Amino acid sequence: MDAGDGREAKPTLGFGVPATSDPHHFKVRIPPANSGKVQISEYLGLQASSDEFAVMDRVVLDRPRWTAIRSEVQRAFNARLKAHELKTSAWKVGENPVDRLLGKELCVLAWAVEDMEMDKIPVSVRNWLALRPEERWWLFSMTAMATGTVKDAGRGWRLALRHALGDVAQSDLMQPRARRQIGKASDRPTLDLFDDEI
Repeated sequence: MDAGDGREAKPTLGFGVPATSDPHHFKVRIPPANSGKVQISEYLGLQASSDEFAVMDRVVLDRPRWTAIRSEVQRAFNARLKAHELKTSAWKVGENPVDRLLGKELCVLAWAVEDMEMDKIPVSVRNWLALRPEERWWLFSMTAMATGTVKDAGRGWRLALRHALGDVAQSDLMQPRARRQIGKASDRPTLDLFDDEI
């Protein structure tokens, strides 16, 4: 595939992972059992300081929560990949490689919904979609630094993400609210900006 400027598009695996030797990326493990939990792990690749820290398990989602977010995440990721003229992908049972930046964005949403009431998840997805990629990366960095492993659910930044993305839809925040009327309009004094008396 041509990258638009005469160069060939770089080959990728899954959702935009460069087909190179041991790149920094994420993997989403989807088990064959419909009730199995979905795990998202970060693979540091050649950037890892040691084998002990080469893989970081970031979050485990119950299957219903994963099902509630997967379609919109896939759509958003594929739109971004198409914009960069890269091959698109689809979630499948087994290991799904995800580009390191897209993986960070996915973690932000997964951390937000991991303990959220199911009826709030669509609001959370809408709010996540309203964020710019840079905002998602920043949220990932802040959260991963303090509470970024599977054992940190419901604490610190993870709890903050749940409230930030799940409490109020961004579109609701932007709606102007009607002013409350106190008494009748005729009871209020009229204040002229330009009084005739000088």
